[in-house]
Formats: sequence, structure tokens, C-alpha cells
Amino acid sequence: MTVSPPFASLSASYGRRLMWLFIGLALLMTVLSTNVNQPLRTAVAPQGILSYEFAGDLATAQAIINSWDAPAKLRAAFGLGLDFLYPVVYGMAISLAVVAASGAFKGRLAQLGAWLAWGVWLAAALDYVENIALWQLLQGSSNALLPQIAWWCAAFKFLLLVLAILYALWGGIRGLLHRSQAQAADFAD
Repeated sequence: MTVSPPFASLSASYGRRLMWLFIGLALLMTVLSTNVNQPLRTAVAPQGILSYEFAGDLATAQAIINSWDAPAKLRAAFGLGLDFLYPVVYGMAISLAVVAASGAFKGRLAQLGAWLAWGVWLAAALDYVENIALWQLLQGSSNALLPQIAWWCAAFKFLLLVLAILYALWGGIRGLLHRSQAQAADFAD
């Protein structure tokens, strides 16, 4: 089945400008999020918020929350709030990068790019579901399904994002190599 990528109506040059804008914003938000979440690293949660996302069961999630002091819990709440904007920003950045990279391919590989660009938005939606589950746990919910929901959402989110980023890098490198070869051929003429 053929699918059109998101942003198909944008010109290539405008799409690239938007891509670089959102890559810059995503990097800025990544640095901010890393700083906000730094105090969440404890003996129980050595990876901080990532440990919380992948707790997987209620006892582990509660142990992580209990390992945070009051200021750390406030940071966790702020970080989860910040993470309600982050999926839109990284979604735009990665999806636009995948669309740009898909121009380096033809046929099925180009179509894979369209699917991965939409997959980035599925990852963003999974991030929202994960955040809601984590927020409810932070607010004291004892629903044993919430850590499992967060785990599965985080796992599929990261899988989709890693695949999309690898595709974008592959297409970007391929496009640069093709452009270099074309310039070398023009220079030789």
C-alpha cells in the first residue's frame, strides 16, 4: 500500500528549513529535559526518568517514586509537563528529517520513509499515553496496569524513533554522497 508522507505539500526547501528549526528546538529541549531530570537519578533509578519509564511493575515504580525527595518529585512532575510539548517538537524534527532523507531513495525504500515519518507521530502519541500513565503513578495511583502501559509505550516509542533516526541518517549520508559524486562529475567535465 502506498502512503504519502506527512508534509508532502511542503516544498523541499521549506521542509528543510522547518526541519533544521525543529532539530534545533528538539536539541534545546533535550538539554533542558536532561537538566530537569538529572536529580531523578538515584540508587533505585540509576537512569532517572528512563528507569521510571521502564519500571514495568507497580512495586518498582513505587520504589522509584519513593527514592525521590520532595524537590525531585517536583522536578519529575515538571519534566512530565515539559514532555507534553517535547513529542510535538521531536515529532516535527524527526518526521521532517525522514521525509527529507526519503528523497535519497526510490521505490520501496522511499515508501519506507513515508511509513517511518508517520511512525514518528505514532511514537509521539505513545509518548503521551506513557506520560499520562507516569503522571497518574506520580500522583499516587496504585493501578498495576500503569507501569506496564508506560513500559510498552516507551519501548515501542523508542523503537520507532531509533528506526526513523537511522533511516534519516542513512538517507542524509546517501544524499550527501550522491551530491558529492555529481559535483565531482561536473568538475571533471
